[in-house]
Amino acid sequence: MSLLRARCPDCRTLTAVAVDDLYECHSCGRTFAAGLIRVARAWGDGGEAMVEAAALPLDYPEVALVEEDTLAMQTLAVASDLPARPLVLGGCCCSHIGAVEGLAARHDHHLGVIWLDAHGDLNTPETSPSGNEWGMPLRMIIDRGAVDPANVVLWGARNLDPPEVEYIAAMGIGDDPGPLLERVDAVYVALDADVFDPDELAVFMPEPNGPALADVEKLLTRVRESGKLAGAGLTGLAPDPANVEKLQRLTAALGL
Repeated sequence: MSLLRARCPDCRTLTAVAVDDLYECHSCGRTFAAGLIRVARAWGDGGEAMVEAAALPLDYPEVALVEEDTLAMQTLAVASDLPARPLVLGGCCCSHIGAVEGLAARHDHHLGVIWLDAHGDLNTPETSPSGNEWGMPLRMIIDRGAVDPANVVLWGARNLDPPEVEYIAAMGIGDDPGPLLERVDAVYVALDADVFDPDELAVFMPEPNGPALADVEKLLTRVRESGKLAGAGLTGLAPDPANVEKLQRLTAALGL
């Protein structure tokens, strides 16, 4: 599927055409502020529910469906398929790796990342208790040089492994988006839905004592008002249709 043409969520035809940062459907006339990339894989044991959740019906034109056999191939495919303003709907947080790498290349590696997650995703194969790659994507992004750790904000984390706590302290990774939004020219928002309190959304790996939907909406509105949003991704969901309206609220807060 060409990046210039996407499947309209209304008429289901390949008539949504890229116009600058937007898509406009030449069949029904609707316009959209982002192109949707579905990443239907989860890199770990027992992540089938996350894979199924990548098919939730968000109201954006579908640019690509990525179902590669290896994480390396997935990362390359996502980076290659990025529209001007991407919205990623993935299985696990490994979906964000290709999006960040593609956007970092566009912005000469001066991209900032706001990572909303109950977990750190900062393990390595040597430190991971589970060995699941979905516990490592933020560390992969940093170690591969896509972003400087000084330009990473980890927000909402409350279940961290000891090596992650040590790494955060050593790298100076903060939890306040404000200074980052002032410092960088562009930002990618990676939102693992388990950042929320379990009463808010149906997620794959719920953690207690998280923020409310309204709290995250305020943060995303702040990103939108900065004028620096380059793209966003949603991951870590359960395939519950009730999630759709809430996800649309979040993307609306981002101005997408």
